[in-house]
Amino acid sequence: MTGIIYSCTRAEAIRDGVLIDVSEMAAEAGFRYPVALSRAAWAAGVEVSLSDACQDEQGRLWDILNVLRFEIRAATSQSLIYFDVLVAKGGKKPEPIRLKAHCGPGDNLEPVITVMVPNED
Repeated sequence: MTGIIYSCTRAEAIRDGVLIDVSEMAAEAGFRYPVALSRAAWAAGVEVSLSDACQDEQGRLWDILNVLRFEIRAATSQSLIYFDVLVAKGGKKPEPIRLKAHCGPGDNLEPVITVMVPNED
């Protein structure tokens, strides 16, 4: 027997920090729908440490959003997209990180985009 063990709304996930709402910057980048990143996607692609000299979270987030926007325009499927973003961490050469974006219904059945690491649902 399988079933849902736990379920929460998108608003609750944002309030609890499970999702990070980036809709304001996403709108500046040309998105029409609300956009949120999972905590894991944020840690992988946006979060900076003290060893990440000359980088900031706003710049990394802008890169992710712009790569995603480009990939959406080029995609044949508009509901699930895998994409790579180059991220330099710890003063090392930039390396690709794999992310996925899902466009689906929000709390009120409106379209929303969620960016995650590939093993998240």
